[in-house]
Amino acid sequence: MPQPLEQAIAETILQRFTSFYGHFLAITQGSKSRFEHSDWLGVQLAGRERIRLYDHYVGTTTTNIKLMMGERTPTQALLKRVKGAFSDLLPQCDNVEVAESFFNSVYRRIFRHRNIFAENLYIHPFISRAEQPDLSPLLRVYRTTLSHLPQTLSQLLGDYTFTLPYEDKQQDIVDICRHLAESGPAILHHEPFAIELLKEVFYRNKGAYLVGLIRVKGEVYPFILPLLGTGHSLFVDTVIFEPELASIVFGFARAYFMVYAPVPALLVAFLRQILPHKADYEIYNAIGCQKHGKTEFYRHYLRHVAASRDLFIIAPGIKGMVMSVFTLPSYDVVFKVIKDEFTPPKEVSHAQVKAKYRLVKQHDRVGRMADTQEFTNFEFPLARISPELFAELTAVAPSAITVSGDKLVIKHLYTERKMTPLNLYLDSADEQQTRLALEEYGNAIKQLAAANIFPGDMLFKNFGVTRHGRVVFYDYDEICYMTECNFRQIPPPRYPEDELSAEPWYSVAPNDIFPEEFATFLLQKPMVRTVMMQSHKELFDASYWQGLQSNIKEGVFADVYPYRRKKRFKYQRGG
Repeated sequence: MPQPLEQAIAETILQRFTSFYGHFLAITQGSKSRFEHSDWLGVQLAGRERIRLYDHYVGTTTTNIKLMMGERTPTQALLKRVKGAFSDLLPQCDNVEVAESFFNSVYRRIFRHRNIFAENLYIHPFISRAEQPDLSPLLRVYRTTLSHLPQTLSQLLGDYTFTLPYEDKQQDIVDICRHLAESGPAILHHEPFAIELLKEVFYRNKGAYLVGLIRVKGEVYPFILPLLGTGHSLFVDTVIFEPELASIVFGFARAYFMVYAPVPALLVAFLRQILPHKADYEIYNAIGCQKHGKTEFYRHYLRHVAASRDLFIIAPGIKGMVMSVFTLPSYDVVFKVIKDEFTPPKEVSHAQVKAKYRLVKQHDRVGRMADTQEFTNFEFPLARISPELFAELTAVAPSAITVSGDKLVIKHLYTERKMTPLNLYLDSADEQQTRLALEEYGNAIKQLAAANIFPGDMLFKNFGVTRHGRVVFYDYDEICYMTECNFRQIPPPRYPEDELSAEPWYSVAPNDIFPEEFATFLLQKPMVRTVMMQSHKELFDASYWQGLQSNIKEGVFADVYPYRRKKRFKYQRGG
């Protein structure tokens, strides 16, 4: 039987969690209005505010508990009884999964991430849902055939109400039907099918997404309709039914969706059907529950380690100046540890590096910056650490590691999706692969810049190639806002001997950047030079960067789509 103090603490944690998630949902609910009013700055601010909520509520909850305890020491035995009382309360909570993560965060904050006992945490779920929960309350279901699809789509689009009228709804319907008939699953031509759409709309950046699936003869295909607004009307931009494209829409390099989900576990259960290659933690991250995504990741990690036998090794590629990076070959994740001392000429501090990673977490990643998760006192089985990796960590980050029994404990690390470093990819790529990768690389830099991010170090080793062939930036220790940079043309030499001098003949301030110099380290190989000058020569011109800065200062937000331009209906119509 829990004592009054333990019961009060458990009730406080659940009450504070309920307040947190209510605030989270309130911010989310504002997405519709922001979309309808083209409030793109509001979209960015709301995203940042929602990300910061969790830590704020964990902090205030911890403070409340310490006040409740007074002079009493928060012992492990006391917290074990608190967990028991909290577990008794969980059946009252619909959103039990995220509530467990919130409890874990409060517990770890109280003990400052030290002397943590697994039995006092929800390492494994206390309450498990049915493998196939009833999702019907979340859905709108339309049964149809290809010949009756126009009428079905007319009803479907009418069921999702916006204050903005459709620019040309009939044309949108024609485009959807044409695209499904020409490129959709062949089985749709012969069989009736059902379209199952989530009632809640997904919002991100400038888009609103109707997300669902097509179910036909036991087969499932994604069915996603991205809607865009003009400020006065809206239109369907395309239809996505390809599993690979659906995975990119929910990709790890994009901002989190805003979608109203009082019980996110049910939303995840539905999305699993169209994202079969994504783990639950990735889906939780995509819908904005990234803190519970950490819990799900850790559970996923433990299961994988238990089921595998390979060793953790130093990650392939050029070693970083700031981070030591390692991986498990059988696992699709890399682990990044900040070195004790940075290789010259790096001059940033540990605090600055951590601040850069927080910046990326809260910024619009526009599909070009990998999401990360930050962990404290992360445990690895010591027997699975390769001798080379152990020697590396001992040499470059001794203050970050501790051996405790049969565990290697890393004080602070980041996890990130594994990608092929672009420099390694180019080393073995054929001409066509090289051309596509370099076009992607240039597009990545341009889209980051349009989103007010300057990568800083643009070497190929700091970018990765995903399994979809997209190029994504993943090294953040030198990033800064575009608006902090001073892009300049190199002044002409005063005298002929200026060009032979080891020192520049012009002044250089700390924030000065000379895009002409990018060519020195990027365009050394003839093939690379040819492709980059054909596709992205403006990257080497200061006036191009200055133009992007002007757009940012004037509040012009670039359009970035999670699919290629040729997929858009307006492009297909020649619009």
